[in-house]
Amino acid sequence: MSLRRSFRARARSALAACVAFAACAAWTAAHAQVPVTPAADQAALLASPDPRLAANKRFVYDFWREVFEGGHMDLAPRYMAEGYIQHNPNVPSGRAAFIEFFSKVSAPKPIEDRIKAPLVAMLADGDYVMLAFVREQPDLKDPTHRYTTTWFDLFRLEGGKIAEHWDGATKRP
Repeated sequence: MSLRRSFRARARSALAACVAFAACAAWTAAHAQVPVTPAADQAALLASPDPRLAANKRFVYDFWREVFEGGHMDLAPRYMAEGYIQHNPNVPSGRAAFIEFFSKVSAPKPIEDRIKAPLVAMLADGDYVMLAFVREQPDLKDPTHRYTTTWFDLFRLEGGKIAEHWDGATKRP
């Protein structure tokens, strides 16, 4: 199998796993079984017996804290490939476009030691790293109630940088 076909097969497999994970989380939340809760120990989520996977997790974790949550777009070149591919329909592709888009959304703030968003899990498989978060939503049948579900962000690393991103976003009106 060629390297490109192997890569595509792994990408499809990783994306299918993420979709299945999100679908299961959504089904659980819709049936009001067990609320999604964040991990108590984020440091434990970074651990892996494979040093490469642990390094990939740490890289994405630090990107999330420093660039995404911290708003330090000046650090984006450290983490993101110039030709970064974005699959979120609301955000443009390309590192420069990412920086321009998110510079308008948030000013830089102090970088936290931990991810502030309620992180549930981190998974790594080769060059893919997925972050799963608690997402709280209003109950459509009763807007006075809320429920939890799971949001995911999947990253593909290439050449020591984030080259591609997927999440569950849909187009905004």
